[in-house]
Amino acid sequence: MVAPAHAGSLLDYVGQCVPFARSASGIQIYGDAWTWWEQADGRYRRGHDPKTGAVVVFAKTSRLPMGHVAVVSRVVDDRVVMLTHANWSRQNGERGHAEQDVTLFDVSPRGDWSSVKVWYRDSNGLGGGVYPVKGFIYGDRQPARELTSRNPDYVGALIDAYVPGSGQPGR
Repeated sequence: MVAPAHAGSLLDYVGQCVPFARSASGIQIYGDAWTWWEQADGRYRRGHDPKTGAVVVFAKTSRLPMGHVAVVSRVVDDRVVMLTHANWSRQNGERGHAEQDVTLFDVSPRGDWSSVKVWYRDSNGLGGGVYPVKGFIYGDRQPARELTSRNPDYVGALIDAYVPGSGQPGR
C-alpha cells in the first residue's frame, strides 16, 4: 500500500480518516466516511465480525457529522480489537494524526459491534462516548504493513476495555 499524499509513511499521515483508511486497507471507496457502508454494498463483502484489515464504518451522528472510518489492526478477543486510524485524538493540540493499535471496545448489549467506545489519546483512556457502528467492510487486498506494530499492547487493550476508569487521570 502507498502512504496517503504528503506522508513518507502511513503513520506520518496527517489529515482526514477517509484517505487514510483507503490507503491502509486497499478498499477503494470515496466520499464522506458515513457513506462507505452503503457504497460498499455489491462491491465489497460486509459484515459484523471484525477481521484484520477490515474497515469499520462509524455512523453519522451529531458528534461525528461525517462519520468515521478506521482499519482493524488486530483482533484481541470477541469484544476488543485494535484500530489504526487518523483524525481521532489530538496530538500536540491538533487532530488529523495517524494512530496505530488503538483500543476499540464493543459495548453493544448483544455483542454485535453496533455500539463501541474508542481510546482517546487526549484522556489516555476509553472515551465516555458510545458510537454507533454500521459494520465492517472486508477488502480483497493485503492491508498496509504498518497497520500494526510488531508488539502491540494486548494487555493494555484489555485493561482499557474491561477495567472501569482505566487510563483516567489519577488512576
